[in-house]
Amino acid sequence: MDKQETALLELGRVLRGYGYRFITPTPETHREINRRDGNGEGRSLTDIFGWSRPFGEAALPPDLQRLLVDAGVLDSSGPLLRSTVRFSTLGDFLFVHSAFPTEFGDAVFFGPDTYRFARAIQTEMRSDGAAPSTIVDIGTGSGAGAFVAASLTSPQHVIVTDINPAALRLAEVNSALNEIAKVEFRQSDVLSDVAESADLILCNPPYLVDATHRVYRHGGGTWGFDLSLRIVREALEHLAPGGKLILYTGTPVVGGSDLFFAAVRPLLADRNFRYAEIDPDVFAEELARPPYDVADRIAVVLLVVHASEQVNEHAA
Repeated sequence: MDKQETALLELGRVLRGYGYRFITPTPETHREINRRDGNGEGRSLTDIFGWSRPFGEAALPPDLQRLLVDAGVLDSSGPLLRSTVRFSTLGDFLFVHSAFPTEFGDAVFFGPDTYRFARAIQTEMRSDGAAPSTIVDIGTGSGAGAFVAASLTSPQHVIVTDINPAALRLAEVNSALNEIAKVEFRQSDVLSDVAESADLILCNPPYLVDATHRVYRHGGGTWGFDLSLRIVREALEHLAPGGKLILYTGTPVVGGSDLFFAAVRPLLADRNFRYAEIDPDVFAEELARPPYDVADRIAVVLLVVHASEQVNEHAA
């Protein structure tokens, strides 16, 4: 890691030493909480590094302020200071990611989808006692999915990929912060720069149509799931014998029909897969604008594909 990443790592370690914890809510909740009276300015570590509130110089211990400067993540352009990163806890893990609001094209997102994805990985791996030798996480973002999976077993090789260099930088910091070993970081468009086969492939891709095409949010195509379809195609070609794909993504439900499942089902012919809704109703605010203004709802779903032929399971 370079000097800035090392400072960011030390910042995370100091926050952990202070007993810092923060669960990141949805952007709509985050926005609403920060609008409340008295929440316009940060006064605590949670205010500054969780709720992303601007703060006065006296609100932050000098050691943390110095680390923010050294890490290049202190915005001093206005009358108050502001951290351009925030830290979130997931169980005993601590992850650094982009500050709220995540408006920039290369923002690194962490939120409720991350928690659901992590919980799905834990449930899936514990239920079948999986012990993968090689794990590949596509579009890793903060690295949460890969590092949760790696903590449950002892993989020989963990490959985290992302098309976004900013994500890979933060993922490298997070691997060190959470003491995850044997991790390799690759800038890759899906699996274009991964030749290896994998026992476990993970992905929590963007799945919405985003007008500004932010990398962490825009999934492409008419409905936002074209990237998810591409990931399934490429991942199935990279699964080792007995391997498994865990894909957490979103789907519009229109007239009672799950459009992503209808599109992905032909790719799963003769495959052993399970498909189920994780949450039936997310991003309700998107239903007020195209293309989702004709949808009943947006759901998040889990697709698990095994590299073997058995009975399929599709649960609504």
